[in-house]
Amino acid sequence: MPKEPKYRRRSARVLLIDGRDRLLLLKKLPNKKYLEEGITWWTPGGGIERKESIRQAAARELHEEVGLKVDEADLGDPIANRSGYADLPWARGLFRDDFFLYRVETHEVDTSHQEAYEVEMDGGHHWWSIPELAATTETIFPSGLVPLLTDLIANRIPAEPITLPWP
Repeated sequence: MPKEPKYRRRSARVLLIDGRDRLLLLKKLPNKKYLEEGITWWTPGGGIERKESIRQAAARELHEEVGLKVDEADLGDPIANRSGYADLPWARGLFRDDFFLYRVETHEVDTSHQEAYEVEMDGGHHWWSIPELAATTETIFPSGLVPLLTDLIANRIPAEPITLPWP
């Protein structure tokens, strides 16, 4: 069995889809120290803390970032991942994101549990339809979401996690 690469940062992220088949994305404003990063849209999620499983991290991040409490077991297994090298002002090295699918009928986003740095970069949120995602010129991470979401909404769940493009 191949040895697991040494990642600089591992993240657990969630594709949160509502009953109208829309994906929740969070608008991130650039950190005041790194304005060149620009405005981006991200799935809820973030770094895995020490001694935390990826499911635990995904459940924690959903609560912190959007106010949704879920049992980690209900997240199942990751359905997608992406990895690659990043040279960011705050970290450099090999990064990996694992993505879980979670469906809700509706959810009112509550950002009151965000950490201080998340509050500073919070630009709001939007529930995106597939046509909106396909047509936007905004920077969305991860890329390659439209075909994956099309399959997920049609209940075509991959048997093994698919690899999304980096970045």
